[in-house]
Amino acid sequence: MAVLESEGVDTVFGIPGAAILPLYAALQHSSIRHITVRHEEGGTHAADGWARVTGNVGVCIGTSGPAGTNMITGLYTAMADSIPMICVTGQAATSKLHQEAFQAVDIVEIARPVTKWAVQLKEPAQAPWVFREAFRIARSGRPGPVLIDLPIDVQRGTCLYDRDLDAPLPVEVPRPLPRAVSAAVDMLSAARRPIILAGGGVIIADATEELRALAEHLQVPVQVTLMGKGAFPEDHPLFAGMAGIQTQTRWGNAAFLESDLVLAVGARFGDRHTGDLDVYRRGRKFIHVDIEPMQIGRVFEPDLGIVGHAQPVLAELLEQARRRTGRKDPGTWVRKVAELRRTMGRRDDFDDVPIKPPRVFKEINEFFDRDTTFVTAIGLYQIWSGQFQTTYLPRRYLVCGQAGPLGWEVPAAMGVKCAHPERQVVAVVGDYSFQFLMEEVAVAAQYRIPFVIVMINNEYLGLIRQAELPYGMNYAVDLHYGEGGIDHVKAMEAFGCPARRVEVPGDLRDALAWASAEAARERLPVLVEVMVEREANAAMGPSLEAIKEFEPLPELITADWSD
Repeated sequence: MAVLESEGVDTVFGIPGAAILPLYAALQHSSIRHITVRHEEGGTHAADGWARVTGNVGVCIGTSGPAGTNMITGLYTAMADSIPMICVTGQAATSKLHQEAFQAVDIVEIARPVTKWAVQLKEPAQAPWVFREAFRIARSGRPGPVLIDLPIDVQRGTCLYDRDLDAPLPVEVPRPLPRAVSAAVDMLSAARRPIILAGGGVIIADATEELRALAEHLQVPVQVTLMGKGAFPEDHPLFAGMAGIQTQTRWGNAAFLESDLVLAVGARFGDRHTGDLDVYRRGRKFIHVDIEPMQIGRVFEPDLGIVGHAQPVLAELLEQARRRTGRKDPGTWVRKVAELRRTMGRRDDFDDVPIKPPRVFKEINEFFDRDTTFVTAIGLYQIWSGQFQTTYLPRRYLVCGQAGPLGWEVPAAMGVKCAHPERQVVAVVGDYSFQFLMEEVAVAAQYRIPFVIVMINNEYLGLIRQAELPYGMNYAVDLHYGEGGIDHVKAMEAFGCPARRVEVPGDLRDALAWASAEAARERLPVLVEVMVEREANAAMGPSLEAIKEFEPLPELITADWSD
Protein backbone atom coordinates (compact mmCIF):
# COMPACT_ATOMS: atom_id res chain seq x y z
CA MET A 1 0.00 0.00 0.00
CA ALA A 2 2.91 2.37 0.67
CA VAL A 3 4.19 1.70 -2.85
CA LEU A 4 0.76 2.36 -4.38
CA GLU A 5 0.45 5.63 -2.47
CA SER A 6 3.85 6.83 -3.63
CA GLU A 7 3.05 5.87 -7.23
CA GLY A 8 0.11 8.30 -7.22
CA VAL A 9 -2.74 5.83 -6.85
CA ASP A 10 -5.61 7.37 -4.88
CA THR A 11 -8.45 5.01 -5.84
CA VAL A 12 -8.59 1.24 -6.39
CA PHE A 13 -11.48 -0.90 -7.55
CA GLY A 14 -12.08 -4.41 -6.32
CA ILE A 15 -13.92 -7.08 -4.35
CA PRO A 16 -12.49 -8.54 -1.15
CA GLY A 17 -12.32 -12.29 -0.65
CA ALA A 18 -10.75 -14.68 1.82
CA ALA A 19 -7.47 -15.11 -0.09
CA ILE A 20 -6.77 -11.37 -0.38
CA LEU A 21 -7.76 -10.19 3.11
CA PRO A 22 -4.19 -9.53 4.37
CA LEU A 23 -3.83 -6.96 1.58
CA TYR A 24 -7.19 -5.43 2.53
CA ALA A 25 -6.03 -5.26 6.15
CA ALA A 26 -3.27 -2.92 4.95
CA LEU A 27 -5.55 -1.08 2.51
CA GLN A 28 -7.98 -0.03 5.25
CA HIS A 29 -5.19 1.89 7.00
CA SER A 30 -3.95 3.63 3.83
CA SER A 31 -5.00 6.90 2.21
CA ILE A 32 -6.34 5.03 -0.82
CA ARG A 33 -10.07 4.98 -1.55
CA HIS A 34 -11.56 1.56 -2.30
CA ILE A 35 -14.62 1.17 -4.53
CA THR A 36 -16.34 -2.20 -4.10
CA VAL A 37 -17.57 -3.24 -7.55
CA ARG A 38 -20.15 -5.92 -8.35
CA HIS A 39 -18.03 -7.92 -10.81
CA GLU A 40 -14.27 -8.15 -11.20
CA GLU A 41 -14.51 -7.41 -14.93
CA GLY A 42 -16.29 -4.20 -13.99
CA GLY A 43 -13.44 -3.45 -11.60
CA THR A 44 -10.85 -3.80 -14.34
CA HIS A 45 -12.81 -1.52 -16.68
CA ALA A 46 -13.18 1.08 -13.92
CA ALA A 47 -9.42 0.97 -13.29
CA ASP A 48 -8.94 1.22 -17.06
CA GLY A 49 -11.12 4.36 -17.26
CA TRP A 50 -9.23 5.89 -14.31
CA ALA A 51 -5.92 5.18 -16.07
CA ARG A 52 -7.02 6.60 -19.44
CA VAL A 53 -7.90 10.01 -18.04
CA THR A 54 -5.06 10.33 -15.53
CA GLY A 55 -2.25 8.77 -17.56
CA ASN A 56 -1.31 6.92 -14.38
CA VAL A 57 -1.55 3.20 -13.56
CA GLY A 58 -5.04 1.98 -12.64
CA VAL A 59 -5.40 -0.73 -9.99
CA CYS A 60 -7.98 -3.50 -9.56
CA ILE A 61 -7.96 -6.03 -6.70
CA GLY A 62 -9.67 -9.40 -6.38
CA THR A 63 -9.44 -12.68 -4.56
CA SER A 64 -8.32 -16.06 -5.91
CA GLY A 65 -9.88 -18.32 -8.53
CA PRO A 66 -12.82 -16.83 -10.45
CA ALA A 67 -11.89 -13.29 -9.43
CA GLY A 68 -8.74 -13.55 -11.51
CA THR A 69 -10.42 -15.29 -14.44
CA ASN A 70 -13.11 -12.57 -14.41
CA MET A 71 -10.32 -10.01 -14.82
CA ILE A 72 -8.98 -11.53 -18.04
CA THR A 73 -11.27 -9.51 -20.36
CA GLY A 74 -10.18 -6.29 -18.64
CA LEU A 75 -6.52 -7.24 -18.91
CA TYR A 76 -6.96 -8.05 -22.61
CA THR A 77 -8.70 -4.71 -23.17
CA ALA A 78 -5.90 -2.78 -21.45
CA MET A 79 -3.25 -4.75 -23.35
CA ALA A 80 -4.93 -4.09 -26.69
CA ASP A 81 -5.30 -0.34 -26.08
CA SER A 82 -1.92 0.24 -24.34
CA ILE A 83 -3.44 1.17 -20.96
CA PRO A 84 -1.23 0.92 -17.84
CA MET A 85 -3.02 -1.16 -15.23
CA ILE A 86 -2.18 -3.53 -12.40
CA CYS A 87 -4.50 -6.34 -11.33
CA VAL A 88 -3.76 -7.88 -7.94
CA THR A 89 -5.18 -11.31 -7.10
CA GLY A 90 -5.18 -13.35 -3.95
CA GLN A 91 -4.07 -16.96 -4.10
CA ALA A 92 -4.21 -20.12 -2.00
CA ALA A 93 -1.24 -20.88 0.22
CA THR A 94 1.84 -21.98 -1.71
CA SER A 95 1.77 -25.38 0.01
CA LYS A 96 -1.73 -25.99 -1.39
CA LEU A 97 -1.26 -24.97 -5.02
CA HIS A 98 -0.59 -28.55 -6.20
CA GLN A 99 -3.51 -29.98 -4.22
CA GLU A 100 -6.44 -28.47 -6.14
CA ALA A 101 -7.29 -26.25 -3.19
CA PHE A 102 -10.49 -24.21 -3.13
CA GLN A 103 -10.41 -21.40 -5.71
CA ALA A 104 -6.76 -22.12 -6.58
CA VAL A 105 -6.05 -21.59 -10.28
CA ASP A 106 -2.80 -20.81 -12.10
CA ILE A 107 -3.86 -17.27 -12.92
CA VAL A 108 -0.31 -16.29 -13.87
CA GLU A 109 -0.30 -18.70 -16.82
CA ILE A 110 -3.85 -17.77 -17.78
CA ALA A 111 -3.03 -14.05 -17.77
CA ARG A 112 0.37 -14.25 -19.46
CA PRO A 113 -0.88 -13.78 -23.08
CA VAL A 114 -2.88 -10.64 -22.15
CA THR A 115 -0.36 -8.87 -19.90
CA LYS A 116 3.07 -7.30 -20.23
CA TRP A 117 4.09 -9.20 -17.11
CA ALA A 118 2.32 -11.79 -14.96
CA VAL A 119 4.07 -12.79 -11.75
CA GLN A 120 3.41 -14.65 -8.53
CA LEU A 121 5.04 -13.26 -5.42
CA LYS A 122 7.18 -16.01 -3.88
CA GLU A 123 8.86 -14.26 -0.94
CA PRO A 124 7.58 -11.49 1.35
CA ALA A 125 10.90 -9.69 0.99
CA GLN A 126 10.21 -9.20 -2.73
CA ALA A 127 6.86 -7.47 -2.22
CA PRO A 128 7.87 -3.79 -2.55
CA TRP A 129 10.25 -4.52 -5.41
CA VAL A 130 7.76 -6.61 -7.37
CA PHE A 131 5.21 -3.80 -7.07
CA ARG A 132 7.79 -1.16 -8.08
CA GLU A 133 8.73 -3.21 -11.12
CA ALA A 134 5.06 -3.72 -11.97
CA PHE A 135 4.53 0.04 -12.14
CA ARG A 136 7.69 0.52 -14.19
CA ILE A 137 6.68 -2.17 -16.70
CA ALA A 138 3.08 -0.92 -16.93
CA ARG A 139 4.34 2.58 -17.82
CA SER A 140 7.33 1.73 -20.00
CA GLY A 141 7.45 1.57 -23.79
CA ARG A 142 4.01 0.71 -25.10
CA PRO A 143 2.07 0.83 -21.79
CA GLY A 144 -0.03 -2.10 -20.68
CA PRO A 145 -1.33 -4.26 -17.86
CA VAL A 146 0.47 -6.36 -15.23
CA LEU A 147 -0.95 -9.09 -13.00
CA ILE A 148 0.49 -9.78 -9.52
CA ASP A 149 -0.66 -12.96 -7.78
CA LEU A 150 -0.30 -13.03 -3.98
CA PRO A 151 -0.44 -16.38 -2.12
CA ILE A 152 -2.05 -15.81 1.25
CA ASP A 153 0.91 -17.17 3.25
CA VAL A 154 3.23 -14.71 1.44
CA GLN A 155 0.83 -11.85 2.19
CA ARG A 156 1.00 -12.72 5.88
CA GLY A 157 4.79 -12.52 5.88
CA THR A 158 6.91 -9.52 6.83
CA CYS A 159 9.65 -7.59 5.07
CA LEU A 160 12.02 -4.77 5.86
CA TYR A 161 10.84 -1.64 4.05
CA ASP A 162 11.47 2.05 4.60
CA ARG A 163 9.23 4.20 2.44
CA ASP A 164 11.48 7.22 3.01
CA LEU A 165 14.30 5.42 1.21
CA ASP A 166 12.24 4.29 -1.77
CA ALA A 167 10.68 5.94 -4.84
CA PRO A 168 9.18 5.01 -8.22
CA LEU A 169 11.61 3.42 -10.66
CA PRO A 170 12.61 5.60 -13.64
CA VAL A 171 10.87 5.08 -16.97
CA GLU A 172 12.90 5.48 -20.14
CA VAL A 173 11.68 7.96 -22.74
CA PRO A 174 13.39 6.76 -25.94
CA ARG A 175 14.46 9.50 -28.33
CA PRO A 176 14.65 8.99 -32.10
CA LEU A 177 17.84 8.82 -34.12
CA PRO A 178 18.57 12.29 -35.57
CA ARG A 179 19.26 10.87 -39.03
CA ALA A 180 15.86 9.13 -39.03
CA VAL A 181 14.17 12.41 -38.10
CA SER A 182 16.09 14.17 -40.88
CA ALA A 183 14.93 11.55 -43.39
CA ALA A 184 11.33 12.06 -42.28
CA VAL A 185 11.58 15.83 -42.75
CA ASP A 186 13.03 15.22 -46.23
CA MET A 187 10.03 13.05 -47.12
CA LEU A 188 7.54 15.57 -45.72
CA SER A 189 9.19 18.38 -47.67
CA ALA A 190 9.09 16.40 -50.92
CA ALA A 191 5.44 15.37 -50.59
CA ARG A 192 2.74 17.38 -52.35
CA ARG A 193 -0.21 16.05 -50.33
CA PRO A 194 1.04 14.82 -46.95
CA ILE A 195 -1.10 14.08 -43.93
CA ILE A 196 -0.24 13.33 -40.31
CA LEU A 197 -2.12 10.37 -38.82
CA ALA A 198 -2.38 10.70 -35.02
CA GLY A 199 -3.08 7.49 -33.14
CA GLY A 200 -3.76 6.81 -29.50
CA GLY A 201 -0.02 6.87 -28.82
CA VAL A 202 -0.01 10.65 -29.25
CA ILE A 203 -2.50 10.99 -26.39
CA ILE A 204 -0.72 8.43 -24.20
CA ALA A 205 2.54 10.34 -24.72
CA ASP A 206 0.92 13.72 -23.90
CA ALA A 207 2.25 14.91 -27.25
CA THR A 208 -0.78 16.80 -28.55
CA GLU A 209 0.87 20.24 -28.29
CA GLU A 210 3.91 19.01 -30.25
CA LEU A 211 1.59 17.52 -32.86
CA ARG A 212 -0.30 20.77 -33.29
CA ALA A 213 2.87 22.86 -33.49
CA LEU A 214 4.35 20.59 -36.17
CA ALA A 215 1.16 20.56 -38.25
CA GLU A 216 0.80 24.34 -38.09
CA HIS A 217 4.44 24.99 -38.96
CA LEU A 218 4.39 22.68 -41.99
CA GLN A 219 0.70 23.31 -42.81
CA VAL A 220 0.07 19.57 -43.02
CA PRO A 221 -3.51 18.32 -42.48
CA VAL A 222 -4.03 15.97 -39.52
CA GLN A 223 -6.26 12.92 -39.30
CA VAL A 224 -6.95 10.89 -36.16
CA THR A 225 -7.68 7.24 -35.60
CA LEU A 226 -10.54 6.21 -33.34
CA MET A 227 -8.10 5.82 -30.43
CA GLY A 228 -6.58 9.16 -31.40
CA LYS A 229 -9.80 11.19 -31.16
CA GLY A 230 -8.92 14.27 -29.16
CA ALA A 231 -5.27 14.32 -30.21
CA PHE A 232 -6.12 17.23 -32.54
CA PRO A 233 -9.08 19.63 -32.21
CA GLU A 234 -11.75 18.77 -34.74
CA ASP A 235 -12.59 22.42 -35.34
CA HIS A 236 -9.01 23.26 -36.34
CA PRO A 237 -8.55 24.37 -39.98
CA LEU A 238 -6.00 21.59 -40.49
CA PHE A 239 -8.22 18.79 -39.19
CA ALA A 240 -8.68 16.28 -42.01
CA GLY A 241 -11.28 13.93 -40.55
CA MET A 242 -11.02 10.21 -39.97
CA ALA A 243 -10.19 7.48 -42.45
CA GLY A 244 -11.52 3.99 -41.91
CA ILE A 245 -14.03 1.38 -42.97
CA GLN A 246 -16.32 1.82 -39.95
CA THR A 247 -15.53 4.86 -37.79
CA GLN A 248 -14.77 7.32 -40.56
CA THR A 249 -15.91 10.51 -42.21
CA ARG A 250 -16.64 10.65 -45.93
CA TRP A 251 -14.29 13.56 -46.43
CA GLY A 252 -11.64 11.90 -44.27
CA ASN A 253 -11.56 8.86 -46.55
CA ALA A 254 -11.50 11.10 -49.62
CA ALA A 255 -8.58 13.14 -48.24
CA PHE A 256 -6.64 10.03 -47.29
CA LEU A 257 -7.10 8.55 -50.76
CA GLU A 258 -5.77 11.80 -52.29
CA SER A 259 -2.69 11.89 -50.03
CA ASP A 260 0.77 10.91 -51.19
CA LEU A 261 2.51 10.61 -47.79
CA VAL A 262 1.26 9.53 -44.37
CA LEU A 263 3.22 10.32 -41.21
CA ALA A 264 1.63 7.90 -38.72
CA VAL A 265 2.47 8.56 -35.06
CA GLY A 266 1.46 6.12 -32.33
CA ALA A 267 -0.98 4.24 -34.57
CA ARG A 268 -1.21 0.46 -35.03
CA PHE A 269 -2.87 0.36 -38.48
CA GLY A 270 -5.80 -1.61 -37.07
CA ASP A 271 -7.94 -3.46 -39.59
CA ARG A 272 -11.05 -1.35 -38.91
CA HIS A 273 -8.95 1.68 -39.86
CA THR A 274 -7.14 0.32 -42.92
CA GLY A 275 -9.65 -2.07 -44.48
CA ASP A 276 -8.26 -3.49 -47.74
CA LEU A 277 -4.51 -2.87 -47.45
CA ASP A 278 -4.01 -2.67 -51.20
CA VAL A 279 -6.39 0.29 -51.36
CA TYR A 280 -5.02 1.79 -48.14
CA ARG A 281 -1.38 1.75 -49.31
CA ARG A 282 -1.86 2.47 -53.00
CA GLY A 283 -0.19 5.66 -54.26
CA ARG A 284 1.30 6.84 -50.97
CA LYS A 285 4.39 6.46 -48.83
CA PHE A 286 4.33 5.83 -45.09
CA ILE A 287 6.47 6.95 -42.17
CA HIS A 288 5.63 4.96 -39.04
CA VAL A 289 6.62 6.34 -35.62
CA ASP A 290 6.15 4.08 -32.60
CA ILE A 291 7.73 3.60 -29.19
CA GLU A 292 7.54 -0.19 -29.60
CA PRO A 293 9.99 -1.49 -32.24
CA MET A 294 7.92 -4.63 -32.88
CA GLN A 295 4.95 -2.50 -33.98
CA ILE A 296 6.82 -1.23 -37.03
CA GLY A 297 6.24 -3.53 -39.98
CA ARG A 298 3.69 -5.65 -38.11
CA VAL A 299 0.83 -4.88 -40.52
CA PHE A 300 2.85 -3.71 -43.53
CA GLU A 301 6.34 -2.44 -44.17
CA PRO A 302 6.56 1.37 -44.09
CA ASP A 303 8.92 3.39 -46.24
CA LEU A 304 10.52 4.72 -43.05
CA GLY A 305 10.27 3.46 -39.49
CA ILE A 306 11.21 5.59 -36.48
CA VAL A 307 11.42 4.16 -32.98
CA GLY A 308 10.82 6.69 -30.24
CA HIS A 309 8.45 8.26 -27.75
CA ALA A 310 5.91 10.39 -29.64
CA GLN A 311 6.68 13.57 -27.69
CA PRO A 312 10.42 13.87 -28.47
CA VAL A 313 9.89 12.55 -32.01
CA LEU A 314 7.35 15.27 -32.84
CA ALA A 315 9.42 17.89 -31.04
CA GLU A 316 12.55 16.99 -33.00
CA LEU A 317 10.65 16.86 -36.28
CA LEU A 318 9.47 20.40 -35.55
CA GLU A 319 12.97 21.57 -34.58
CA GLN A 320 14.50 20.25 -37.80
CA ALA A 321 11.65 21.67 -39.89
CA ARG A 322 12.09 25.10 -38.29
CA ARG A 323 15.81 25.06 -39.01
CA ARG A 324 15.10 24.48 -42.68
CA THR A 325 12.22 26.89 -43.29
CA GLY A 326 9.86 29.37 -41.70
CA ARG A 327 6.23 28.63 -41.07
CA LYS A 328 4.46 27.78 -44.31
CA ASP A 329 1.25 29.32 -45.58
CA PRO A 330 -1.75 27.11 -46.35
CA GLY A 331 -1.32 25.75 -49.85
CA THR A 332 -3.49 24.06 -52.45
CA TRP A 333 -3.57 20.80 -50.54
CA VAL A 334 -4.87 22.40 -47.35
CA ARG A 335 -7.55 24.21 -49.36
CA LYS A 336 -8.54 20.91 -51.00
CA VAL A 337 -9.00 19.22 -47.65
CA ALA A 338 -11.11 22.15 -46.45
CA GLU A 339 -13.23 21.89 -49.59
CA LEU A 340 -13.73 18.17 -49.01
CA ARG A 341 -14.89 18.91 -45.49
CA ARG A 342 -17.38 21.47 -46.82
CA THR A 343 -18.77 19.27 -49.57
CA MET A 344 -18.62 15.68 -48.26
CA GLY A 345 -20.40 15.66 -44.92
CA ARG A 346 -23.21 13.45 -43.70
CA ARG A 347 -26.63 14.55 -42.54
CA ASP A 348 -27.47 14.52 -38.84
CA ASP A 349 -30.55 16.75 -38.91
CA PHE A 350 -33.21 14.07 -39.41
CA ASP A 351 -36.64 14.71 -37.85
CA ASP A 352 -37.88 11.16 -38.47
CA VAL A 353 -39.76 9.06 -35.94
CA PRO A 354 -38.47 6.56 -34.89
CA ILE A 355 -35.38 8.66 -34.25
CA LYS A 356 -32.46 8.21 -36.63
CA PRO A 357 -29.22 7.67 -34.65
CA PRO A 358 -27.23 10.52 -36.29
CA ARG A 359 -29.75 12.98 -34.80
CA VAL A 360 -28.87 11.77 -31.30
CA PHE A 361 -25.22 12.68 -31.85
CA LYS A 362 -26.14 16.07 -33.30
CA GLU A 363 -27.94 16.84 -30.03
CA ILE A 364 -25.03 15.48 -27.96
CA ASN A 365 -22.56 17.68 -29.87
CA GLU A 366 -24.68 20.77 -29.42
CA PHE A 367 -25.57 20.31 -25.75
CA PHE A 368 -22.36 19.18 -24.03
CA ASP A 369 -19.32 21.46 -23.83
CA ARG A 370 -15.78 20.86 -25.10
CA ASP A 371 -14.49 19.64 -21.75
CA THR A 372 -17.03 16.81 -21.44
CA THR A 373 -15.51 13.34 -21.27
CA PHE A 374 -17.29 10.71 -23.35
CA VAL A 375 -17.02 6.97 -22.86
CA THR A 376 -18.25 4.42 -25.40
CA ALA A 377 -17.63 0.77 -26.23
CA ILE A 378 -18.51 -1.42 -29.22
CA GLY A 379 -21.44 -1.73 -31.60
CA LEU A 380 -23.31 0.36 -34.13
CA TYR A 381 -23.65 3.13 -31.54
CA GLN A 382 -19.85 3.30 -31.24
CA ILE A 383 -19.52 3.54 -35.03
CA TRP A 384 -22.11 6.34 -35.20
CA SER A 385 -20.32 8.01 -32.30
CA GLY A 386 -16.98 7.85 -34.11
CA GLN A 387 -18.54 9.20 -37.30
CA PHE A 388 -20.59 12.03 -35.82
CA GLN A 389 -19.25 13.06 -32.41
CA THR A 390 -16.82 15.97 -32.31
CA THR A 391 -13.84 15.95 -29.93
CA TYR A 392 -11.46 18.79 -29.15
CA LEU A 393 -9.24 17.80 -26.23
CA PRO A 394 -7.11 14.78 -25.31
CA ARG A 395 -8.42 12.19 -22.84
CA ARG A 396 -12.00 13.39 -23.45
CA TYR A 397 -13.09 10.59 -25.81
CA LEU A 398 -12.48 7.13 -24.38
CA VAL A 399 -13.24 3.99 -26.34
CA CYS A 400 -12.21 0.35 -25.98
CA GLY A 401 -10.81 0.20 -29.48
CA GLN A 402 -9.20 -3.15 -30.23
CA ALA A 403 -10.73 -5.66 -27.80
CA GLY A 404 -14.21 -4.13 -27.85
CA PRO A 405 -15.77 -5.69 -24.74
CA LEU A 406 -19.47 -5.09 -24.33
CA GLY A 407 -20.33 -3.59 -20.95
CA TRP A 408 -17.19 -1.43 -20.76
CA GLU A 409 -18.87 1.99 -20.64
CA VAL A 410 -20.56 2.19 -17.21
CA PRO A 411 -17.59 0.98 -15.13
CA ALA A 412 -15.15 2.99 -17.25
CA ALA A 413 -17.29 6.10 -16.72
CA MET A 414 -17.15 5.45 -12.96
CA GLY A 415 -13.35 5.32 -13.15
CA VAL A 416 -13.24 8.60 -15.08
CA LYS A 417 -15.50 10.35 -12.59
CA CYS A 418 -13.48 9.05 -9.62
CA ALA A 419 -10.35 10.48 -11.22
CA HIS A 420 -11.93 13.81 -12.19
CA PRO A 421 -14.99 14.55 -10.01
CA GLU A 422 -15.18 18.06 -11.50
CA ARG A 423 -15.72 16.85 -15.06
CA GLN A 424 -18.96 16.21 -16.89
CA VAL A 425 -18.86 12.52 -17.85
CA VAL A 426 -21.19 10.93 -20.42
CA ALA A 427 -21.39 7.22 -21.26
CA VAL A 428 -22.83 6.52 -24.71
CA VAL A 429 -24.14 2.95 -24.59
CA GLY A 430 -26.13 0.44 -26.56
CA ASP A 431 -29.00 -1.43 -24.95
CA TYR A 432 -27.22 -4.79 -25.25
CA SER A 433 -23.85 -3.52 -24.04
CA PHE A 434 -25.50 -1.83 -21.06
CA GLN A 435 -27.01 -5.15 -20.02
CA PHE A 436 -23.58 -6.83 -19.83
CA LEU A 437 -22.45 -4.98 -16.69
CA MET A 438 -25.54 -3.02 -15.68
CA GLU A 439 -24.99 -4.16 -12.07
CA GLU A 440 -22.18 -1.61 -11.86
CA VAL A 441 -24.86 1.11 -11.82
CA ALA A 442 -25.43 0.01 -8.21
CA VAL A 443 -21.80 0.85 -7.43
CA ALA A 444 -22.16 4.35 -8.84
CA ALA A 445 -25.38 4.79 -6.86
CA GLN A 446 -23.84 3.52 -3.61
CA TYR A 447 -20.77 5.77 -3.85
CA ARG A 448 -22.64 8.72 -5.35
CA ILE A 449 -20.65 8.80 -8.59
CA PRO A 450 -22.71 10.97 -10.98
CA PHE A 451 -22.63 10.77 -14.76
CA VAL A 452 -25.05 10.77 -17.69
CA ILE A 453 -25.83 7.60 -19.65
CA VAL A 454 -27.20 8.08 -23.18
CA MET A 455 -28.57 4.78 -24.48
CA ILE A 456 -29.07 4.17 -28.21
CA ASN A 457 -31.76 1.49 -27.96
CA ASN A 458 -32.63 -0.42 -31.12
CA GLU A 459 -33.55 -3.65 -29.30
CA TYR A 460 -31.06 -5.51 -31.48
CA LEU A 461 -27.54 -6.81 -31.59
CA GLY A 462 -27.33 -4.06 -34.17
CA LEU A 463 -23.79 -4.45 -35.49
CA ILE A 464 -24.21 -8.20 -35.88
CA ARG A 465 -27.60 -7.74 -37.54
CA GLN A 466 -25.93 -5.48 -40.10
CA ALA A 467 -23.05 -7.94 -40.51
CA GLU A 468 -25.61 -10.65 -41.27
CA LEU A 469 -27.03 -8.75 -44.27
CA PRO A 470 -24.62 -10.28 -46.82
CA TYR A 471 -25.70 -13.71 -45.56
CA GLY A 472 -29.36 -12.91 -46.10
CA MET A 473 -29.91 -13.39 -42.39
CA ASN A 474 -31.65 -11.73 -39.50
CA TYR A 475 -31.04 -14.52 -37.03
CA ALA A 476 -30.53 -14.69 -33.25
CA VAL A 477 -30.02 -10.93 -32.96
CA ASP A 478 -33.50 -9.59 -32.12
CA LEU A 479 -33.85 -8.58 -28.46
CA HIS A 480 -37.43 -7.31 -28.69
CA TYR A 481 -40.13 -8.94 -26.60
CA GLY A 482 -43.38 -7.86 -24.97
CA GLU A 483 -44.04 -4.11 -25.04
CA GLY A 484 -40.43 -3.17 -25.82
CA GLY A 485 -37.96 -5.53 -24.24
CA ILE A 486 -36.27 -4.50 -21.02
CA ASP A 487 -37.68 -1.33 -19.52
CA HIS A 488 -34.36 0.35 -18.76
CA VAL A 489 -36.08 3.25 -17.03
CA LYS A 490 -37.53 0.86 -14.45
CA ALA A 491 -34.20 -0.97 -14.20
CA MET A 492 -32.44 2.29 -13.34
CA GLU A 493 -35.16 3.16 -10.83
CA ALA A 494 -34.60 -0.23 -9.20
CA PHE A 495 -31.01 0.85 -8.59
CA GLY A 496 -32.30 4.12 -7.11
CA CYS A 497 -31.32 6.21 -10.14
CA PRO A 498 -33.35 8.60 -12.33
CA ALA A 499 -34.10 7.77 -15.96
CA ARG A 500 -36.20 9.01 -18.86
CA ARG A 501 -37.19 7.53 -22.22
CA VAL A 502 -37.17 9.62 -25.42
CA GLU A 503 -39.12 8.61 -28.55
CA VAL A 504 -39.23 11.79 -30.67
CA PRO A 505 -36.21 13.89 -31.72
CA GLY A 506 -37.66 17.15 -30.46
CA ASP A 507 -37.44 15.86 -26.87
CA LEU A 508 -33.74 14.99 -26.99
CA ARG A 509 -32.27 18.30 -25.91
CA ASP A 510 -34.60 18.71 -22.93
CA ALA A 511 -33.84 15.17 -21.83
CA LEU A 512 -30.07 15.77 -21.97
CA ALA A 513 -30.47 18.99 -19.99
CA TRP A 514 -32.64 17.22 -17.42
CA ALA A 515 -30.17 14.32 -17.08
CA SER A 516 -27.19 16.62 -16.69
CA ALA A 517 -28.89 18.70 -14.01
CA GLU A 518 -30.33 15.66 -12.23
CA ALA A 519 -26.96 13.86 -12.11
CA ALA A 520 -25.34 16.93 -10.57
CA ARG A 521 -28.17 17.47 -8.09
CA GLU A 522 -28.67 13.87 -6.95
CA ARG A 523 -25.03 12.76 -7.33
CA LEU A 524 -26.21 9.68 -9.21
CA PRO A 525 -25.92 8.17 -12.68
CA VAL A 526 -28.89 9.26 -14.82
CA LEU A 527 -30.14 7.48 -17.96
CA VAL A 528 -31.61 8.94 -21.14
CA GLU A 529 -32.94 5.96 -23.09
CA VAL A 530 -33.39 6.91 -26.75
CA MET A 531 -35.59 4.62 -28.83
CA VAL A 532 -34.13 4.70 -32.34
CA GLU A 533 -35.00 3.22 -35.70
CA ARG A 534 -34.61 -0.49 -35.08
CA GLU A 535 -32.90 -1.51 -38.32
CA ALA A 536 -30.86 1.62 -39.04
CA ASN A 537 -27.44 0.85 -40.52
CA ALA A 538 -24.12 2.65 -40.19
CA ALA A 539 -22.03 3.57 -43.23
CA MET A 540 -19.21 1.06 -43.70
CA GLY A 541 -17.54 -1.16 -46.29
CA PRO A 542 -14.51 -3.33 -47.09
CA SER A 543 -12.16 -0.54 -48.17
CA LEU A 544 -11.72 3.22 -47.98
CA GLU A 545 -13.08 3.59 -51.51
CA ALA A 546 -16.07 1.24 -51.06
CA ILE A 547 -18.12 2.64 -48.17
CA LYS A 548 -21.85 2.00 -48.46
CA GLU A 549 -24.06 4.85 -47.31
CA PHE A 550 -27.49 3.94 -45.92
CA GLU A 551 -28.90 7.39 -45.18
CA PRO A 552 -29.66 10.29 -47.56
CA LEU A 553 -26.64 12.54 -48.08
CA PRO A 554 -26.51 16.33 -48.28
CA GLU A 555 -26.89 17.76 -51.76
CA LEU A 556 -23.54 17.42 -53.54
CA ILE A 557 -21.61 20.64 -54.08
CA THR A 558 -18.98 20.46 -56.79
CA ALA A 559 -15.55 21.91 -56.22
CA ASP A 560 -12.56 22.83 -58.37
CA TRP A 561 -9.79 20.36 -57.61
CA SER A 562 -7.23 21.62 -60.12
CA ASP A 563 -3.73 22.34 -58.77
